[in-house]
Amino acid sequence: MTLPENTADRTFQVDLRGLVDLLSHHLYSSPRVYLRELLQNAVDALTARHTLEPAASAGSFGIRLYADGTVVRVEDDGVGLTEADVHTFLATIGRSSKRAERIAEQRGDFIGQFGIGLLSCFLVADEIHVLSRSARTPDAPAVEWRGRGDGSYTVRSLPASARPRPGTTVTLTPRADAGEWTRPARVHALARHFGSLLRHPVTFSDGTGGGADVPVNPEAAPWERTYPTPGARSRALAAYGEEVFGFAPLDTVELDLPAVGLKGIACVLPEAVPAGRRHGHRVHVKGMLLSEQAEEILPEWAFFVRCVVDAESLRPTASRESLYEDDTLAAVRDALAERLRAWIARAAASDPELLGRFLQVHHLAVKSLAVHDDEILRMLLPWLPFETTDGHCTLDEFARTHRTVLVTSSVEEFRQVAAIASAAGLGVVNGGYTYDRQLVHRLPEIRPEVAVADLDPATLTAHLDPVDRETELAAAAYLALARDALAVFDCDVALRTFQPASAPALLVDSREARHERTRSQLAREQEGGIWGDILGALRQEAPRAQLILNQLNPLVRTAVAIDEPELARTSAEALYGQAALLSRRPLRPAESSLINRSFLDLLAHALRKDS
Repeated sequence: MTLPENTADRTFQVDLRGLVDLLSHHLYSSPRVYLRELLQNAVDALTARHTLEPAASAGSFGIRLYADGTVVRVEDDGVGLTEADVHTFLATIGRSSKRAERIAEQRGDFIGQFGIGLLSCFLVADEIHVLSRSARTPDAPAVEWRGRGDGSYTVRSLPASARPRPGTTVTLTPRADAGEWTRPARVHALARHFGSLLRHPVTFSDGTGGGADVPVNPEAAPWERTYPTPGARSRALAAYGEEVFGFAPLDTVELDLPAVGLKGIACVLPEAVPAGRRHGHRVHVKGMLLSEQAEEILPEWAFFVRCVVDAESLRPTASRESLYEDDTLAAVRDALAERLRAWIARAAASDPELLGRFLQVHHLAVKSLAVHDDEILRMLLPWLPFETTDGHCTLDEFARTHRTVLVTSSVEEFRQVAAIASAAGLGVVNGGYTYDRQLVHRLPEIRPEVAVADLDPATLTAHLDPVDRETELAAAAYLALARDALAVFDCDVALRTFQPASAPALLVDSREARHERTRSQLAREQEGGIWGDILGALRQEAPRAQLILNQLNPLVRTAVAIDEPELARTSAEALYGQAALLSRRPLRPAESSLINRSFLDLLAHALRKDS
């Protein structure tokens, strides 16, 4: 396409105030990041200085912070800037101030990847003053740059005496509304927060106490130090975890991935957390704190730990407050997951006391892992606790006494049958909790001699003994009245004998059966309409609930002998209500009404009889 002759190329006009507002509301989480950006620029300048002078000792260059309530100043002994650098990098928004063209091959040595960090200073100040002298040219003059929030700036060269040594000093005069972030105590706290693991010495001064500088990062990261014994190392790492996260870890797991330069610790939480709740992890990149809420560093199943790590090769996003999702991060996530699996394996093999405490608190997390991890399944399934008819125990213990293990599909179903099944000698596991049913069905992989099957109501009723024919005939009239009274609930009534004798009745019903009956009822109500046709097409023969009365129970023996029809119906309704309550499932409105009505009718009958 040919442009018209009167068409000319133009450049975008940047509204700096609008850009700063965009940064403050959409890129950065808080104005406090201005200090992190200044520290980061200083660290990168020091990195470049060490590249220029590799023979210099690690502690020969450093960073000094100063804040007295009127100014905030960050000074470094880094590589510095020439006047050409200032024009090229400080005055051009979006271009990296890390001399990308000259040091692209060294990019991995630097924290920053973007050239907008200095703009964050406009979140707390209207003017940024930079005084710098380059270390690349011995007789280089000093250069001063003043940038203002309205987008204007000035640059001038100064005699070398204006800054005798190479490096850069950035000075901010805070706005009145930025006092929260620029007070001396806050600046010191932010410096420790962001820079406690930096590899270069960082000091702070507020101008009091004779101007003494206070170390911001006096010690190396705890995993970088040497300790006299393994026990001393373990205690030191646990103490650091407690200092960072505010809880005493159940245990600490050292993390070391040399391929990406990652080191740190995972702290095992001492209390259970809901499944799927992902904690934020504390991630440093080359010593600089990047995020305290980096969820993406670990897989979802590892919600039982919180990590603090320092990495070399992870990429920060533009805001430098989270991690860029790429192949490197995915590989790190997989490798850290493997470290946690290895820790569980070591505990299972050599420290059963620790494993027991861990599983007592975090069995749900391990179950979620075991569902998808065959190695963990084989290793830990015998250790995991389940709710069974023998009480809370491991599957290994349960399988010793039950060669056939039945598993329910819901907590409600387990509660309906637990007492009866236990008395009948059936081994039933509650499969209603998250992951439990899936894991129980995998038990034969560990113990081939054990059979596992879903609990069928017919299996349970088959273990209930029938009454003799004479008793059945004597109770026939009562059972007919009971079936009629409970027909509204699609409930059949039967008479059996079972243990424990203290249980008057058992309500055998399932959630699926109730849903099918509800669907059938809707189909009948909508008969003739489009919804009736749809529901009718889905309709199956709705399974009925069963109220099984226990002939061994004295109350039932009395009830089936009642010859007064209304009282018989009321007693059947009361037995149904009591069995529904014992199942601990949610009651339907009609059932709640029945329970109230039957209680009042029985009370009225008793009062009439007494009078």
